[in-house]
Amino acid sequence: MPTNPSPGSVRPSAVVNEEIRALIRSCGGWLYGDARTRYERLVEEWTLAVAAERRIEVVKAA
Repeated sequence: MPTNPSPGSVRPSAVVNEEIRALIRSCGGWLYGDARTRYERLVEEWTLAVAAERRIEVVKAA
């Protein structure tokens, strides 16, 4: 199902990217349990942020 992100509805991709980097650094590169779940949510948020910034349509995988 397509998702049409609207500009301003998500945090900037650079902010989310830095949070992803900080998470990976804090875990020493090993993402397990809650850290893995947090990482996956951040990656999804980052994807939507980039799409909103570029004004493209995102299609979620089934």
